[in-house]
Amino acid sequence: MFTNSIWNAHAANQSFSELNEDLTVDVAIVGGGITGVTTAFLLKERGMKVAILEAREIGRGTSSHSTGNLYAITDNLLEPLRSKYDKEVVGKIVRARESAVNFIEQTVQRFQIECDFKRLPLYLFEDKNEKDLGAERKRAEEAGLGTADLTEPFPVSGIKGFSYPDQAQFNPLLYIQGLAKVIEGENCSIYENTRVSDIDKTDNGFILKTTGGRVTAKYVIQATHTPKGVELQYHTVLGPYREYGIAAKLQSGTYPEGIFWGYFNGDKFSFRSYSRGGEQYLLCIGRPHKVGQAKDNKEHIQELISFAEEKFKIKEVVYKWGGQNYKPADLLPYIGRKTSNSNELIATGFSTDGLTYGTLSAIINTDIITGRKNEYEALFKASRHNPAKASKEFIKENFDVAAQLVKDWLSRGSDEQLKNIPPGEAQVVKIDNKKVAVYRTNGGEFRAFSAVCTHMGCIVNWNNAEKSWDCPCHGTRFDVEGEVLEGPAFDPLQRIQE
Repeated sequence: MFTNSIWNAHAANQSFSELNEDLTVDVAIVGGGITGVTTAFLLKERGMKVAILEAREIGRGTSSHSTGNLYAITDNLLEPLRSKYDKEVVGKIVRARESAVNFIEQTVQRFQIECDFKRLPLYLFEDKNEKDLGAERKRAEEAGLGTADLTEPFPVSGIKGFSYPDQAQFNPLLYIQGLAKVIEGENCSIYENTRVSDIDKTDNGFILKTTGGRVTAKYVIQATHTPKGVELQYHTVLGPYREYGIAAKLQSGTYPEGIFWGYFNGDKFSFRSYSRGGEQYLLCIGRPHKVGQAKDNKEHIQELISFAEEKFKIKEVVYKWGGQNYKPADLLPYIGRKTSNSNELIATGFSTDGLTYGTLSAIINTDIITGRKNEYEALFKASRHNPAKASKEFIKENFDVAAQLVKDWLSRGSDEQLKNIPPGEAQVVKIDNKKVAVYRTNGGEFRAFSAVCTHMGCIVNWNNAEKSWDCPCHGTRFDVEGEVLEGPAFDPLQRIQE
């Protein structure tokens, strides 16, 4: 199955009940990934009553489709950060991320969570002189990070670069499941398959409408990767991207230990090894694109496989998956109160650094709610500026893309296309002058929905690799039944009855 990541394949059997009654808590947390579960853990430790509301299963969303890597630098590297911020701020970003990695390590040790946590180096390298890694090493040392020269033998040849010692890796899903097991019980309720359909502000807090009951809370934390609903101050400055991963077994050769970030002809590929249950795997990550804008998603997977086969002696690709991230315009995530005085808090814009930033956001948001001073709160403040003015290029990109897609689809599609849709595939067609998202089941039946995304009205596109309808504007994804998989939309695609 394509969407079966290696972490989902090597997870514990764990489940939580659905909400089936009304509930009152101090803090309602929407989303049960690393951000939501870590936040619940910290809030419970400080005596607050919390509830986690997860639309699907705990930990099995974005967190379980990540690399499982933990590091102090960012996926953009430090040189781009330094072009926007002075060296003191860059150093503070690095220290903040280091503190989050340390927190994970301490939590693993404290509760003896079996999640394969290891301290290992991160290797940064390239095959050509397209990136100035000397400048990057200088920025690292400015920020107080230790570096080291590359040593032989190295898993790929013809490269140059350096390493960051003492970074880390783990199985993120086993970590989240282990922490969830620790916290469930008194003052902490965890609900799965409980979708939040609306968040209403009241004089005394919030009422969250869910598929199983109403939840009344003084505080709400959106730990959903991107804020739900129409939040233009954030959605217009976040670029939604998908990136792909594979896990393979080798014919021969050694499995590399560490985090490897390589730039080949300007393209970044990440790889690492993982051992579980007596089996060894090579993980490879790469080939990103904006959500809903790939001409053929399967090509991105094949390009990733081809890269792995070129660099390693691959015997078999065992797992394939995709993961989503939201890139912030100013390179920093938005963490904290949605507006200056709001009791609704967010955590978004993690790029591909979500395991570390998700943990950091849990620490910061817990401190905000419980009135503790946090040295990193101002740095990542969600309302730190006017996002619409700060990110013109993201606004332009989002609206231009939507306009081009709508223009394109207005000029194609007809009833005749239905018969050309093969089983297990889908297409946006024009029926009675309306854009319709049509999926044909393996049994030959048609499932038809309005192709208009329920978030802000853009037209969805078919993802032929992951079998989903993906919105090219703000990243909402829907399954073949029209239900929301992820992204800002609350509502499913509108079903068209036959």
